[in-house]
Parts: sequence; C-alpha cells; structure tokens
Amino acid sequence: MGMLVLSRQRDQVIDIGNDIHISVVDIRGDKVRLGIDAPKEVTVHRREVTEAIKREQRAAASVKPEDIARITEKQS
Repeated sequence: MGMLVLSRQRDQVIDIGNDIHISVVDIRGDKVRLGIDAPKEVTVHRREVTEAIKREQRAAASVKPEDIARITEKQS
C-alpha cells in the first residue's frame, strides 16, 4: 500500500471513490479542520480512537468463559 500526498486549500475537496468526500474546512496555524462526507456504513474515526477500539477488542477477546462465569456468580 502506498500513500498519496496531496496539497489542498480551504474549501477544496478530495474524493475517494464515488462516495467519500473530504473537504478542507479551515486551516489555522498547524491545525487543519476536515469535513468527511461518507456513507453511513463506512466507519470514520480518528486514528487514536481506532487504536483504542482495537485494544478493547483484543482485551475482550482474551476473556475466558470461566472469567465471565466467576463474575456472574459474584453478582448473584
């Protein structure tokens, strides 16, 4: 996989396929605000959110059935 690097100015748009559009909404100093228009079935997250979701999924996958049974027994 390669990375395409583009220069854009405020109010310019980048299209990804036919359904995803990324607009440069604002530029202030070293911060760029982007608007992302994508179909509802396309998940859009900041990278740090995606990484947190993956960590949570790995942690949940490592739970053993006996751990859940033990927690359930304590609640009874």
